[in-house]
Amino acid sequence: MKGRVVCLDRLRGREAAALLVDGRLEDLLIDPPEDRLAPEAIFRAVVDRPVKGQGGVFVRLPEGTGFLRQASGLAPGQRILVQVSGVAEPGKAVPVTTRLLFKSRLCILTPGAPGLNISRRIRDEALREDLSAVAAEVMEGAATDLGLILRSACETAPDSEIASEIAETRALAEAVLADLPGDPELLVDAPGAHQLAWRDWSEPAPDEIDEAEGAFARHGVADLCDALLSAQVPLGGGAHMAVEPTRALVAVDVNTGSDTSPAAALKANVAAARELPRQLRLRGLGGQVAIDFAPMPKRDRVALEQVLRSAFRGESAETSLAGWTPLGLYELVRKRDRIPLTELLG
Repeated sequence: MKGRVVCLDRLRGREAAALLVDGRLEDLLIDPPEDRLAPEAIFRAVVDRPVKGQGGVFVRLPEGTGFLRQASGLAPGQRILVQVSGVAEPGKAVPVTTRLLFKSRLCILTPGAPGLNISRRIRDEALREDLSAVAAEVMEGAATDLGLILRSACETAPDSEIASEIAETRALAEAVLADLPGDPELLVDAPGAHQLAWRDWSEPAPDEIDEAEGAFARHGVADLCDALLSAQVPLGGGAHMAVEPTRALVAVDVNTGSDTSPAAALKANVAAARELPRQLRLRGLGGQVAIDFAPMPKRDRVALEQVLRSAFRGESAETSLAGWTPLGLYELVRKRDRIPLTELLG
């Protein structure tokens, strides 16, 4: 089907959501196993021991341990509020942060980061002024360090809905911030796949939302997911790349296939660069990524880097493009924000 379609269903017994654009799978969300902590969960934690040389501390959670970076000024036994900020490999401490975010479809509350910010996608100055007025009225009397971000979905939402959602999110944030005393405890659970889809895929508005039983079967989502369990990714014209996670890094190998024309390598490399963000996102892969592009003249590297920068622009997971190694590999680092698909479906 043409257009933007959101499917809400279950996959391997877990709540799941799929975003398709013109029949192509663009994003996939699957609830993690019950024993894995998901990003955005908020805990009351207790500071444990510092990690020498890393500038961080371990913190005690209700079940397991978190690792907090840049934790100067904290003392063992101190109660703090933390939010899960990424995904850890089994057996490792979960990454957490003290910079809490309370997200909804229309707004984000930012304790410790004061000010009112409106999405830059909203360009109508009159509308921005109206939104500022609505936000100021609802946030009146809030703590001075409690900031607010109005998301792009506010552009088409009625003022009453925006005000209601700001008030609900503010109430949740203030309740959590006041709940510091006590033992380690889960205060706000991570959003499920369906909740995330409603919250984050509403802009632009989908052409269809299929939430009836069997949605994945009707739209072929299960078959698309099975294809992601294969390392090989076709790039067109006979070219392909292999995306293979190892324990240390994600290895990507680009091949031109049967095309032996002079431009074959650059064409394959450009196609791989454009497709890579989507593949990493759908497969839930992060950390260090090493790309072995098809052999090409060094003069073509600048053009390829421009394609890479453009491809990763706008990705929700923070990505740092490190550049070329002496052996001719290209390296980047992507935040681990999801459990690998092979772990969820394998």
